[in-house]
Amino acid sequence: MTRLLLPLIASLLLSGSAIAAPAASASAAASAASSAASAAPPLPDTTVALASDDPNDLLWQPDSDIIPTGQRGQLGANVIGPQNVPIDLQNADLLAPPTTDHGEIPNAKWPFSLSHNRLQTGGWAREQNVNAMPIATSIAGVNMRLEAGSIRSLHWHKTSEWAFILKGSVQITAVNSDGQNFIGTVNPGDLWFFPAGMPHSLQATAASPDGAEFLLVFPDGGFSEDSTFLLTDWLAHVPKEVIAKNFQTSISAFDHLVDQELYIFPSTPPPPNEQPPKSPQGTIPDPFTFAFSKVKPTQFSGGTFKPVDSTLFKASTEISAAEVTVEPGAMRFWHPTQDEWSYFISGQGRVTIHAGTSAARTFDYEAGDVGFVPASMGHYVENTGNTTLHYLEIFNSDRVQDVSLSQWLALTPPELVQKHLDLPQDVLDKLTNNFKTKAVVVGPQ
Repeated sequence: MTRLLLPLIASLLLSGSAIAAPAASASAAASAASSAASAAPPLPDTTVALASDDPNDLLWQPDSDIIPTGQRGQLGANVIGPQNVPIDLQNADLLAPPTTDHGEIPNAKWPFSLSHNRLQTGGWAREQNVNAMPIATSIAGVNMRLEAGSIRSLHWHKTSEWAFILKGSVQITAVNSDGQNFIGTVNPGDLWFFPAGMPHSLQATAASPDGAEFLLVFPDGGFSEDSTFLLTDWLAHVPKEVIAKNFQTSISAFDHLVDQELYIFPSTPPPPNEQPPKSPQGTIPDPFTFAFSKVKPTQFSGGTFKPVDSTLFKASTEISAAEVTVEPGAMRFWHPTQDEWSYFISGQGRVTIHAGTSAARTFDYEAGDVGFVPASMGHYVENTGNTTLHYLEIFNSDRVQDVSLSQWLALTPPELVQKHLDLPQDVLDKLTNNFKTKAVVVGPQ
């Protein structure tokens, strides 16, 4: 028995000495820490690892003469199976994403080049909706082309319609429920807007021999251009005797009524400055057109910003927008208070979307691409090319609103910012002093 107890007693004695020594050390350390604390202000507690300084630049350009690989630094590997090289060249941050990307975010990029195109005599139309990009639940878009004189026939929608002219000019017509009418011509960079249910038409003028091309936006991600209400489709499915009775004429007056819809069809261009038929109810008081091209943008260090909403374009009560340019190396860093649907007109850019809960993903865009960021998700737009990036930000709201990251921090107590970011004092002072006014587009250093 004694032989069994002796090792146990020895173990307990050793254990006791081992416990006593750290206690004394802890006491000494606490005393030292207390002295240090009285000599200098406490630093923020480091509860997680510091962010990496490893570069996360764009690894190649769409026109790079390389075979892209799924590698970034020591991560990843080359592609040894089949590869669509042109697509990989256009999407460097999908094949070789920044190491800051994390988690899952639905696809937020759709090139109109991948949309099915509806070809008609006189033009075409291709669309993006939730079938193409499911994340874009609140906004859909259509890219439409009309040859000179061609007509997008009289029609109406269940949703409102906002438009931006890319090339050429278009004459629009409309009649509201009060019997007031409207005719207007829209030129490159200008806008139109029709409320839901309002019958209207579009016709390319002869201002350009090529006709016109434009962007249509609808505040409903499920919208389809193929399901609009067309005058010709409606009357083709109403008995002719009913139509004749409505117009107080004979059935023979409608001998040339088509038996299917006319969607886009050729015609002679409208005369310049055509006037609407005189209505006893008058004309629509708030014009459905807006000369956005004549609005002067605000210049910032990295580009320009030009917003338009119902404070300027009174008829546009459901959609607002901003036209943005970003110079090479510059960026726009912020988050919106509404869903944002973007259309890229020229140049190339990079967008990282942060969705909360550590989820972030980066996408690359160029001319003809559509992007989408759900409300409140932080993101930036960086020009990654050598020419000016030009794009539209479009919102399903009557106001353009956003929160700037730099302005948010500049107008927050510096001590609180410092506890989060532990910045050098000169950087903190620069942030506090230089960014109290919103820097919408920030230039390169």
